[in-house]
Amino acid sequence: MSPRGVATPDVRERLFAAAERVLEKGGPGALTSRAVTTEAGCAKGLLHTHFAGLDEFVAELCLDRFARTATQAEALSGLVGHGSVAGNVEAVALALLDSGGPAVAALAMTRPAAAQRIREALEAGAPGFAAIQEAIADYLLAERELARVARTVDPAATALALVGTAHHLLLTSWPGTPEPRAQMTRLVGALVGE
Repeated sequence: MSPRGVATPDVRERLFAAAERVLEKGGPGALTSRAVTTEAGCAKGLLHTHFAGLDEFVAELCLDRFARTATQAEALSGLVGHGSVAGNVEAVALALLDSGGPAVAALAMTRPAAAQRIREALEAGAPGFAAIQEAIADYLLAERELARVARTVDPAATALALVGTAHHLLLTSWPGTPEPRAQMTRLVGALVGE
């Protein structure tokens, strides 16, 4: 545990990763500021030193994970003409489900103040599902122009289907439901093919 008064390196990511582990182990009900700081191995008040409260922390966690996936989706433009189209799209689609995806989404849904904060940030331009959808559509259009994707593939509709399905899986996955990653992999294959 970090001693009191000693700087903790990369506090946000350390706390976010700890929150994801707490969620994986115990679900949304297990997430408290104390559980996060204990899991992170840092001082109990550290979360409240960097965030106005647990709702702000949850919102920032969700927004951070959206931004991370949006950056990965934007990198698809550099993959045009390289690798497997389905493999490239699948990596982004699965990234939507990673980083504790279902648990983080469920957590946001249980905290109205966090959900409102996320909605406001997305409306103000923070990257989210729309940015990811646009990046996938742009990538598929470029690959279709190179004839690496069938002409019958509608890039915008395919991107919407993938992101919409990820959203659905994030909100309906819990212990005992089918593994969302396998479902997403099948969907990418069905929509993009190769």
